[in-house]
Amino acid sequence: MLITVDFNSDEAIYMQLRNQIILGIATSVIREGDSLPSVRQLADTVGINMHTVNKAYSVLKQEGFIRLDRRHGAVIALEEDKMEALEEMEAQLAIVLAKARCKKISREEVHELVDEIFDKYE
Repeated sequence: MLITVDFNSDEAIYMQLRNQIILGIATSVIREGDSLPSVRQLADTVGINMHTVNKAYSVLKQEGFIRLDRRHGAVIALEEDKMEALEEMEAQLAIVLAKARCKKISREEVHELVDEIFDKYE
């Protein structure tokens, strides 16, 4: 999996890493049980500080996408707590949909966009 960072983005680098790993899981580029590069390897490859990679891995662990193991490093290990995931998604969607409403984006446009994005992960 190729991970790239946009140093000109307003989004924090650790969040860019997190999001790319989640997208990799969703698109089956990386799968349950796969190991991620070590903190040092990824930091060297991307050209960033090891603490940034460590923060991304910590967030992914906290969110239930990976487990950290001394011998195997960061491993994709999905915790399946559907209710918790739905509650988190509801909170995030509330803001996204409020922004859409402010920009006069219709319900139909939102549904079309959601379907288009969701289809990418099937």
